[in-house]
Amino acid sequence: MKKKILILGSGVLGAYLSQIFLKKSYEVYVGTRYLRKIYKNYRYLKIENKIKFIKLNFLDKDKVENVIKALKPEAIYYFTGQSSIYKSLKNPKSTLDSNYNGAKVFLNIIYKNKLNIKFFKANSGYIFKTLEFEKTLKYKFLEPHNPYVDAQIRAFKAVKRFRMLGVRCYSLIFFNIESPLKGKSFLLNKVKNFIKRKKSKFLKVGDIEVVRDFSWAPEIMKGVFHSLNLKPQDIIFASGKNFYLREMIKFFFDLKKLNFREFIKIDKSLFRKNEKKKVIPPKFQSHKLLKKFKWQPKIHGKKLVKKLYYSK
Repeated sequence: MKKKILILGSGVLGAYLSQIFLKKSYEVYVGTRYLRKIYKNYRYLKIENKIKFIKLNFLDKDKVENVIKALKPEAIYYFTGQSSIYKSLKNPKSTLDSNYNGAKVFLNIIYKNKLNIKFFKANSGYIFKTLEFEKTLKYKFLEPHNPYVDAQIRAFKAVKRFRMLGVRCYSLIFFNIESPLKGKSFLLNKVKNFIKRKKSKFLKVGDIEVVRDFSWAPEIMKGVFHSLNLKPQDIIFASGKNFYLREMIKFFFDLKKLNFREFIKIDKSLFRKNEKKKVIPPKFQSHKLLKKFKWQPKIHGKKLVKKLYYSK
């Protein structure tokens, strides 16, 4: 019989991970709160008809337990949850439910039933004040100044707690992961669309003097796939290369031999409150862990911008 995996959430990362598991001859199930006629991320990747979608309320303990026991998946990937800081301020309860309480439901069921299932929880590098790697991760959390950060910190701690109880669970720590599937409101896609369509004279942007690690979603998900073979732990996924946001914007305009400064306007109303100037991961943690699988990100900077720009 084919091995099975269960991915929770029908977003960008889950779609790319599904594609990889399908190529490895897994049966892929996607749990989602609402069944739809079209799953655009999966249709874009031409795998929509190969996925088994399940309507699932992640807070419904009985339904979740029944689904897990019926499927008996090798692994569960919790890739769902409110990820917008702005929206989290308007909906703190749904943010906590989707990022923390739902994940805890799955962890409790795996623990209570002593199931030999690996559980992977996506988390954000933005919840850390400091993040270093020696033999293990050393970190300090940010003060939880919004519901999103608070929920993700709680989820990270929950994974740690259940791991100590014997559950085979992982925190996957992500930074800026880019893809043509991400929404139009994300800045790099906004820049791409502005250059291609030029519906206005200027593009308004926030603080472009921040430093970030930008990685390519299909490449990062290959690393996530290989992490199935690692022991339970916290794993950082990033390109290992850091760029000013200003540089990334310039790379886009360079493709059309345009001076980006002639087309952008800094709008201070778009600056995020309490935003850190530099959010970068410890270098090469996942690269070292996954070396035996010959996995190392190669798409970043100009190469990433070019792939994003020329994607459909």
